[in-house]
Amino acid sequence: MGVALPEAVAAELATRADDHLVQLLTPSGELVADQDFHYSGSEQELVDDLRTMLLTRAIDIEATALQRKGELGLWVQSLGQEAAQVGSARAFGRHDLIVPSYRELGVYLALGLDPLEFLGTFRGTAMVDWPTGPANLHLPSFVIGTQTLHAVGMAMALQRDGRVGNPEPADNGAVVVYFGDGATSQGDVNEAFVFAAAAQAPVVFFCQNNQWAISEPTTVQTPIPLYRRAAGFGFPGVRVDGNDVLAVRAVTEWALARARSGAGPVLIEAFTYRIGAHTTSDDPTKYRDAAEVDEWKAKDPIDRLRTYLLARGLIDDAWLDGVAAEASIAAERLRTGCVQLVEPDLADSFDLVYTDTPEHLQRQRQEFQAYEASFEVNA
Repeated sequence: MGVALPEAVAAELATRADDHLVQLLTPSGELVADQDFHYSGSEQELVDDLRTMLLTRAIDIEATALQRKGELGLWVQSLGQEAAQVGSARAFGRHDLIVPSYRELGVYLALGLDPLEFLGTFRGTAMVDWPTGPANLHLPSFVIGTQTLHAVGMAMALQRDGRVGNPEPADNGAVVVYFGDGATSQGDVNEAFVFAAAAQAPVVFFCQNNQWAISEPTTVQTPIPLYRRAAGFGFPGVRVDGNDVLAVRAVTEWALARARSGAGPVLIEAFTYRIGAHTTSDDPTKYRDAAEVDEWKAKDPIDRLRTYLLARGLIDDAWLDGVAAEASIAAERLRTGCVQLVEPDLADSFDLVYTDTPEHLQRQRQEFQAYEASFEVNA
C-alpha cells in the first residue's frame, strides 16, 4: 500500500514535476504503476467501493431533486468527487479523527452513516449530531476553512494523549480534515498549516481540488499547483488523481501512517472536478464551458472503476442491477423520510448550550414559550 515509504520519499515528493499526478487506474479503466505508491487492497474491497460510490451518486441526485421540489433549503453535490471521498475513507484507522466540510457525502456513506441524518441540516430541522455515526466523526463545517484549525487542535491533543509515535502502529491516531480548493485562499487554512508544521501535528490536510471555488477557477487563486504550497510550510504535499479510488486510498494510507508515526503533517491535493454546481443555489453554466465539463465527464470515477471490475469479471450486469435496485430503495427512503423529519422545538435549544442552564437563559426560555403560546390563543 505504500504506507512504509521512507522519509526520503517524502522529501522527493516536494521536488517532483508540477504535472506529476499519482495515478493507478486510468480513465479507460487500465491499471498503471506509480514509482512510489501501490494499491494492496483486495479486489472485493474495490467491489465494495464501487457500490458505495454508486449509492453516493444516487443519493446525491435524489437530494438535489428534493431541493428542487422545495423539500430542502439547499443541497451541496459531490457529483464527480466520489472516488476522492470513498478512497480516502478506506484509509481511516481506529484512533483517527475525521473532520469534514460540507461536501463529504461519500465519506459518510463509507462510514455507514444514515444519509437521512445529514438531510436534516439542509431541511432545517436539526443540526448534525451523527446519532448513528462513529464517535470519531466530527460535525461538518459550513464556514469555509475554519475546520482546519479545529483539526490541528485535535491533532495536537492526540500528541498530548500519547496517541502518536508509539511502537505499535495500531495504538496511534491522526486527524484527516477535508476542504476544497477555495478554502486554501482563506487565512484559517494557512494558519492551520503554520501551527501543524510548527507542532509536527499528526494531521492530513485533504484538499478536494474540484477546480472551481464557486465561480472562480483555481487558476485565479494560485499560480502553482496547490500541493506545492506545503513545501513552503515545511511538510510534504502530494497530488493524486482524485477520480482514481485506488490511488487516493494508497496516498491517504501513506499520509496517515506518516502522521501517526510522529513525522508530521501532509497535504494531499485530490485533483478532481465538480461536475455539478457549487450548491443548488449556483448556476455553473454562467461561468463554465460545457466543453470543459464534457472533458471531465470522460474521466468519471465511477465509470473507470466499473470498467475495470467488469473487465476482470469481478462484477456483472446482475450485480449492477442489484446495486441499482438498492439505490432506488435508498432514494425512496430519502423521499419519504425527508418530509417526516420532525420539526424541532425552539425552546429546547435553550438547554443545549450549558450542562446546567443558567437562570437568565431559563427566564429567556419562559419568555419565549409565553410569546409562542400567545399565537395559539389568537389563532
